Amino acid sequence: MTEIASYGKFGLLQHLTKDFKQSNQTTIKGVGDDAAVLEYGNRATLVSSALLLEGIHFDLTYVALKFVGYKAAVAAFADIYAMNGQPQQLTVALGVSKRFSVEHLDEIFLGLQFACKNYNVDIVKVDVTASLTGLCITTSCVGSADKNKVVYQNTAKETDLICVSGDLGGAYMGLQLLEREKAVHQGETDFTPDFAGKEYLLERQLRPEARQDIIALLAENKIVPTAMVDVKDGLSSDMLHICQQSNVGCAIYEERIPIDFQTATMAETFNMNLTTAALNGGDDYELLFTVPLSLHEKIESLESEGIHIIGHIRAADEGAALITRDSSEITLVAQGWTQEED
Repeated sequence: MTEIASYGKFGLLQHLTKDFKQSNQTTIKGVGDDAAVLEYGNRATLVSSALLLEGIHFDLTYVALKFVGYKAAVAAFADIYAMNGQPQQLTVALGVSKRFSVEHLDEIFLGLQFACKNYNVDIVKVDVTASLTGLCITTSCVGSADKNKVVYQNTAKETDLICVSGDLGGAYMGLQLLEREKAVHQGETDFTPDFAGKEYLLERQLRPEARQDIIALLAENKIVPTAMVDVKDGLSSDMLHICQQSNVGCAIYEERIPIDFQTATMAETFNMNLTTAALNGGDDYELLFTVPLSLHEKIESLESEGIHIIGHIRAADEGAALITRDSSEITLVAQGWTQEED
């Protein structure tokens, strides 16, 4: 028997879907990108989904149910933005065990509704079923885009610039902070965690935001990326996904990876390698995209608005690498997702 972990996330998805055939002309893009692309009329319809499992994606010891709901919605929205589209409708399915009450579900839906209000998305279908253990929440989002401006992961070109929005590693350091407080106060029922001055990191982990502002900024400047993905599995994993899909290599420069001061401070506190946290932490929900080299000056002018050039696309035979501060090359490795043991 083959262990699932031997494939990794993207390898597993490729294995499971390699024999899928499309039989409908309305299916433009199926499995393999952030969202499926369907064509009805003059606009492309985008469909994404997200699955959050208790004990894997969230720990109710320190995560409020309203944040679980919010994050579940935003996770689906982020995939639509990563295709250069706009989310419009959301469906929700819950698996709940007997330890959850109606009031608990109210909290989850408070977060879902708040997210939908912030992103102007309608909840159009809800389903609830029993679960033997824990909480499971699945969201599916329907969005749309100009069919000539949909951005895929398999269209990056050699010499393209690699760009990322915002900063990286903050969500991972927020998770480490929460886990530390959980361990320190294990068994206590009444305690006050030490989160002073670390609010940004907690927000990055507990209530991430999809970068609708970056999509609007690109549109305003008439920039259509050549390839794009949202950073949920870590910069390294998601960059490799673009490389594999586009059959290219890449060079990412360590000194150019944007990192917030609070993230750097917490990494030092935990004695963690800051670059490793930024490359592999995941859950940042930033946009990673490529643009033609000819747009270098225009992209540079948007740095103050949260877009950073971090590298370039190169030939596939040159490989995918991190260029360190001392000009050494380290091969990028996908480490953002592994199968948990039973």
